[in-house]
Amino acid sequence: MRRPLPWITAFALLLGAFLIPHSAYAAQTLDSLAKAKGRYFGSATDNPELSDTAYTSILGSEFSSITPGNSMKWDTTEPTQGGFNFSNGDAVVAFAKAHGQMVRAHTLVWHNQLPSWVANGSWTADTLNAALKNHITTEVGHYAGQVYSWDVVNEPFNDDGTYRTDVWYNTLGTSYIANALTWAHAADPNAKLYINDYNIDGSGAKADAMYTLAKSLKAAGVPLDGIGFQGHLATQYGFPSGMQANLQRFADLGLDVAITELDVRMVLPSDATKVATQNTYYTNVVNACLAVSRCVGITVWDYTDKYSWVPGTFSGEGDATLYDANLVPKADYDAVVAALGGTTSSPSPTTSPTGSTSCKVAYTANDWGSGFTATITITDNGPPLTAWTLGYGYAGNQTLTTGWSGNWSQSGKNITVTNASWNGVIPTGGSVSIGANFSYSGTNTAPGAFTLNGSPCS
Repeated sequence: MRRPLPWITAFALLLGAFLIPHSAYAAQTLDSLAKAKGRYFGSATDNPELSDTAYTSILGSEFSSITPGNSMKWDTTEPTQGGFNFSNGDAVVAFAKAHGQMVRAHTLVWHNQLPSWVANGSWTADTLNAALKNHITTEVGHYAGQVYSWDVVNEPFNDDGTYRTDVWYNTLGTSYIANALTWAHAADPNAKLYINDYNIDGSGAKADAMYTLAKSLKAAGVPLDGIGFQGHLATQYGFPSGMQANLQRFADLGLDVAITELDVRMVLPSDATKVATQNTYYTNVVNACLAVSRCVGITVWDYTDKYSWVPGTFSGEGDATLYDANLVPKADYDAVVAALGGTTSSPSPTTSPTGSTSCKVAYTANDWGSGFTATITITDNGPPLTAWTLGYGYAGNQTLTTGWSGNWSQSGKNITVTNASWNGVIPTGGSVSIGANFSYSGTNTAPGAFTLNGSPCS
């Protein structure tokens, strides 16, 4: 049997019963917090992003796992029959190795992003099986010992639980699924093999179809190790019902389960209600995974709005990730940190943007008894800023209703404001004014402390 590389072995230990104490990590990151819970926390990425050094600094320090968004798909790796090119995937794997990360390889068999010679070929069952086996054997063999897992089959079902009609199903029926898993296992016996799909996060016909498939494959002895629950959620739709119970029933089949492509989009513009719903959804997903012992980890489908797929796919929607387009952690980040058992008093040191070392905040409140308008002026007395995040907290039950001149959000008693697209730049000695309306009952004590990009302000 092929021996896995040492860094793969280390992650295999992590994903078992071995828990790494949080105290072993000098800085709080999503990686360290998840490891303390016996999970990994990962992000998708793509080759063009690897030239963005500010982006890769966070990608390499905040996450313990990365998934190549496109560079291992069929149209990239075998654009002509028998003509393989793994250079893009190799670059992602090299980045992961350099940063001590594991790779969730994605994906071998999918109805989408196929070269025309596959999608439009004149196939018989024998010739298509031969092409499929050659592709899987060659690609999985190329990365053998270098990746933790493969999404072998991606999105085999329609939302009603019927099989998707594509070149695979139309030519081979359902046999392509078991064959693909078997060939992948033969090419790399140490890689974990997954079937991955969307809209199976909670109960429903599609989740039931996946469960039936997984159960039958396990009963037949097919090498299936896990199910990937993509987790592309949206605030305008309800949270998937019974997520924890749904994950658990797959785990009870002897399978690992993982959240593989998490984001929570909203219809723009953002407001406090949508952000609060978004925070709740992220929290719920983390809690569901932590409650199921065989939920091995969570991957966000890229960590920043700067590179999110959402705006290009869902018109008028966005703000779906943990970091804004300026690579500043959002309230969603704090929600995930809190769910993982971390502290949200300030962004983690490895992800805080370069910010002021000296700042001043002026706070006034126009109070009418049951609510008030807060006006805040931020003055930067340190180096010039290109992006900023203001943080502070209230002692009472003050509740954010609407904010302006920034992106306002609330988590418990804590308020976070990130710059708008037009006021992120503050020169040395310059100021920005922002405001918001709040409701409350009882007393309305002014906040006593503010931070700007994690640094205390006077």
